Amino acid sequence: MAKLFFRYGAMNCGKTTQLLQVAHNYEERGMKVVILKPEIDTKGNDTVVSRLGVSRKVDHIIKKDENIFNLFDFQSPDFRYETDCVLVDEVQFLTKKQIDELMDIVTIYKIPVICYGLRTDFTRNGFEGSSRLLEIAHEIEELKTICHCGRKAIFNIRKVNDKVVFDGEQVCIDNRDDVEYEAVCNDCYYAIKK
Repeated sequence: MAKLFFRYGAMNCGKTTQLLQVAHNYEERGMKVVILKPEIDTKGNDTVVSRLGVSRKVDHIIKKDENIFNLFDFQSPDFRYETDCVLVDEVQFLTKKQIDELMDIVTIYKIPVICYGLRTDFTRNGFEGSSRLLEIAHEIEELKTICHCGRKAIFNIRKVNDKVVFDGEQVCIDNRDDVEYEAVCNDCYYAIKK
């Protein structure tokens, strides 16, 4: 049975690395995958980039108001992809409507859709796409990483010019304008914010 999967975790937990491994596994068995990412994720331009140095060109960059379902709907003039599996990187940046369209792909076309992304932003607020996935995904899996103190990291802090900040726009892509993110546990997040 095809399912909608949400695999989430803090920064550096291996989300993109796992996406690339899943793509390899499908293709090794002669199956076709389609890799998508939202246009707001400018890191890597038209590729998904793992922090381990592995990268791959995406099949499609999703525009802000684009109907994802139409890319897989044989009867749509926007139809582009026949596939055995859809993989979505940085899914937190999608809209609620787009997440519902991913569920429609699973339900109507019986194609598994595996989404990777963050659950919350640097202020511990949910992203629209992630919040919707937590509501409707068939399977939800946390990918784990550790804080600098050794505990499980569940949040991210934002650093601008090496200074931790707790306000600003929800989306600010790292590797631009001296912005960095660090995965931390709840206790360290609290201690840093104090």
